[in-house]
Amino acid sequence: MEFRELETFVVVSEELHFARAAERLFLSPGRVSQIVRSLEQSIGARLFDRTSRQVRLTPLGERFLTDLRPAYDGLNEAVGRARSAAKCVYGLLRVGFLGTPSEVVTRTVAAFEKGYPECAVEMVEIPLSDPFTKVRAGLVDVAFTLLPVDEPDLQTGDPLNREGMKLALSPRHPLARRAAIEAEELAGIPLVGLEGPAPRRWKTLIAPEATPDGTPIPVGCRVATTQEGLTQVALSRGGMLFCTPTAAYHGRDDVVFVPVTGLPASELGLVWSRSGMTATVRAFNETAVQNAENWS
Repeated sequence: MEFRELETFVVVSEELHFARAAERLFLSPGRVSQIVRSLEQSIGARLFDRTSRQVRLTPLGERFLTDLRPAYDGLNEAVGRARSAAKCVYGLLRVGFLGTPSEVVTRTVAAFEKGYPECAVEMVEIPLSDPFTKVRAGLVDVAFTLLPVDEPDLQTGDPLNREGMKLALSPRHPLARRAAIEAEELAGIPLVGLEGPAPRRWKTLIAPEATPDGTPIPVGCRVATTQEGLTQVALSRGGMLFCTPTAAYHGRDDVVFVPVTGLPASELGLVWSRSGMTATVRAFNETAVQNAENWS
């Protein structure tokens, strides 16, 4: 016996008119009649006496309504409370970020906490080499990530920014004093890549395997974190690509950042588990998008 059958029975009992009951239930009168017949078949007897002019409860229908009403009202109230709670934004939201809490991250968090004071945000760092495990495990509710994400169980929001790329190099590298580097010149520079469980597509976002014209790019060492990568760069063991805001955040004396022309822009967005969508996650994503539009 389904809740829809019980709901239909209660509404018809209140209206004693199939057309009016259908309007309340957003169904056709024929569909209401079909549901009532199915319920009567399940019980094994008629619950309504119906004529062309009148609908009334049978004695069994009256007893069934009396017995059903307290449980039905309680269930209806429980569903209503659950729906109301699902629309509320409160409690703790765990937000992941990739190594660098850039201005996009901090502005979004500040705007969200201002707009939803009943919700606290806990920031959780996510390893560069493993961007999705904490999302899948429920250790974070939503995370800032590079786009695009091609994972069937994950969902992403709209891009929050588009930034040019810079190449981290040791100051001793021959190209370190250049004003800019063409993307095709990456064919002569081993790129620091990622180890760990990150998907291949993610790894190629961080360290492309070929230039835009298809020339292979040498593979450098593999690292798990941004700081490991910068250390390898400082030791002249290769170059590492960063978006412009991240490069600015990680300025240091033993690493220089040279703009790279001819590469697609880096895009930052939010990712969450498809099964983990809540009103709070939705509100955070909407805040992030609105914040990005205001600052564009």
